[in-house]
Order: sequence, then C-alpha cells, then structure tokens
Amino acid sequence: MTQLSYARSSGRVMIVLSLAVAFGVQTTAQTPPYTPPPPPPPAASQAAAAPLPPPPTLAPRQLDQLVARIALYPDPLLAHILTASTYWDQIADAAAWANQHSYLKGEALANAIKEDNLPWESSVLALLPFPSVLSLMAQDPAWVQQLGQAVLAQRTDVMDAVQRMRRQAYNYGYLRTNPYDTVVDSEGYIEVLPVNPAYIYVPFYDVGVAFGPPPPGIFIGGVIRFGPAIVIGAAFAPWGWAHPFFEWRTHAIWFDNTFWGRSWLNRGFYTHPYEHPWVRSGPRVERNQMGHR
Repeated sequence: MTQLSYARSSGRVMIVLSLAVAFGVQTTAQTPPYTPPPPPPPAASQAAAAPLPPPPTLAPRQLDQLVARIALYPDPLLAHILTASTYWDQIADAAAWANQHSYLKGEALANAIKEDNLPWESSVLALLPFPSVLSLMAQDPAWVQQLGQAVLAQRTDVMDAVQRMRRQAYNYGYLRTNPYDTVVDSEGYIEVLPVNPAYIYVPFYDVGVAFGPPPPGIFIGGVIRFGPAIVIGAAFAPWGWAHPFFEWRTHAIWFDNTFWGRSWLNRGFYTHPYEHPWVRSGPRVERNQMGHR
C-alpha cells in the first residue's frame, strides 16, 4: 500500500503529485507548453531585390521609328512629352482626366489641376492642357513605355533620332517656318520654336508621308497641319512651363533653367527642382464637375 506523505502547507497539489509519481504517471502541470522557434525568414527577404537591368539598347533605325510621330512637335511641347514618357504608368489616368476636363482652358484649367490635388509628376501635369497629345500616348502604352525607357537609358540617342527625322522632313520641304512655328537650322541642329511661346499648336502629320519624298501632285505645305492654339500662361509655370527648352548640342533638356537629370539609374528617387515647385498637400481631391465640350 502506497503511503502519502506531504507537508501540511502543501495542500492538495502535493497529494496529486505524489500519486502521479507512485504510479509512474508523467505530468506537465507545472511546465509551460513547448513552442518551437519560428522558421528562418526566406532568403528573398534577407537581401534587397536586385536592381532592374537597363532595357535593351535600341539601334538608330528603331529610335527613328520610335520618335517619328512626335519629332516635328515644337521644342517646348516635345521636351514635356519626352520627360513625361518616363512616367509611363501615369499617362492613362492623366489622359482620362484631361478628356473629362477638356472644356477648361487657361487659368481655369490650371486652378482645376491645383484644386484636384492630382498625384502625378510635374512633367505629366504639364501635358494636361493637351488632351490630344495625352490621348495619343494613352492609346499606345507599349510605345510610351519603350519611349520612356529609351529616354532614361539613351537620352542622347533619342535626341539624335529626333534630329535625323527633322532633317528628313526639312530636306523634303515639309518642315518649314509657318504662322505657328519658326524652324531654325543652326549649326546642324533643327529647332522648332513657337512663334509666340504662350501659344502652342499641336502638329498633325502622317509619318508615312512626312519623312519621305513627296508623291507626285502632293501639296507639300499641307503635309503638316495644326490644331487650335493651346494658351500656356504664367499659371502653368509650376509644372515646368516657365522656360522649357533643348540644348541640342549637349543633348540636354532644361526646365526653369535647370538641367533635367533623370536617368535609368536614378529614376526611383530623382525629382526635378522646378523653379516654381508644385507641392501637394493633403489627400487627392477628385473633381466631378463636367461641362460642355
């Protein structure tokens, strides 16, 4: 017969434990449950993701085809198109907003851009007065992305391609000074400058015609047509319209007298120091006002 011995102060707990020991029963009443350690983190989370390699280098002929549809645009507008293309993922939303607000012009449009607190980069905001340009870009997102990647990785080659295409159109007689733009052939570089910097006219042309010899009977002066004037006043200065221009010889793009230095390597953090910075404050506000088109 098993004897139970316990101290008076031990109470019922010691009785139970003594019985358990006597009968060879294991107990964990006083031991916390065992918790295995967590598995080691996956290798992917221990190291930063490898940077994306640059896109494949495009040959001159490929670049010529890439820029053909915009090569004859006036320099200030072309500068904004090239830089905005590097934010290709923002173009579709910007085009939709521009189409919805195409009834707004001038200062009213600039105020709407500020009031809506739009989230896009300044180079994209600069194109909002040009719904037709943003629509052209939004309709071919693959082209815009390829253009933007080329601008980031091969800006010098892209600008050379623009000059080659302009030279072809100039040599065939299509690209000439007109009531909208002054065409300047200076030291081997062709500039297309608005007659009045405050009035920008978007050209329309067939790339299959504008860069080849004139077909018999064609009216050369009608190959390049122009849309209505887009008035760009001081209200659009915060988005790089104070003084956009190319320095063709050094292959530089300038906004507000500051070199635009975005490239494939710094694309994740580069922010252009605009003279009149556009600063967003608070959450985006969506305008639903619609008007007559």
